[in-house]
Amino acid sequence: MDSATSDRTALRATADNGLKIVVVGGFGVGKTTMVRSVSEIRPLNTEETMTRAGEAVDHLDGVHSKTSTTVAFDFGRISLDERSVLYLFGAPGQERFWFLWDRLFSGTLGAVVLVDTRRLSDSWYAIDRLEHHGTPFIVACNDFGGPLHTEQQIREALDLSDEVPLVECDARDRSSSKYVLITLVEYLHTLSRRRLDAATDDPSATPETMPEKTPEPTP
Repeated sequence: MDSATSDRTALRATADNGLKIVVVGGFGVGKTTMVRSVSEIRPLNTEETMTRAGEAVDHLDGVHSKTSTTVAFDFGRISLDERSVLYLFGAPGQERFWFLWDRLFSGTLGAVVLVDTRRLSDSWYAIDRLEHHGTPFIVACNDFGGPLHTEQQIREALDLSDEVPLVECDARDRSSSKYVLITLVEYLHTLSRRRLDAATDDPSATPETMPEKTPEPTP
């Protein structure tokens, strides 16, 4: 199935609330493909052709057919409603570009950790950095036709708590990628409600300490 991108869509003049989500994961797990499939605009990407010079530093186990790679980030956009816009950033997967991740995480509402179940260990760093920053995330298993694993096996391999949503997806498919993002937004909304309830129960809580409501995506 080929990835698809909708026609260019002008940003509404009423849009004044920008939200940011980052798609992270190991090398070649489909981050660029996911951003491309779901963005309402032609995505900005920084893909470059892979050369022999990178063979010594880029590990191609399981992705030998990959011919290009992201060297900075991918960028896409989704309008949620008249005022709220979701900006998508796809992080580069190679270890030599990981220094960019901390900057990409700045101001992030939440993250999608995209994994290839054939190479689960490649996602450890992404999860570690998100936990270090305290950034909420969900895990999406991109379908590469690899060996089947139970949900419990994947959670154990990633040391993932039962609270973190774990879903399957096909990053090439717009509806599948959209489902992943909706799952993340619903998870963020749940976390926001929990914090709000906790703040409400705390007599010392002030309006400034209460979290803002997370906008829900349109169908």
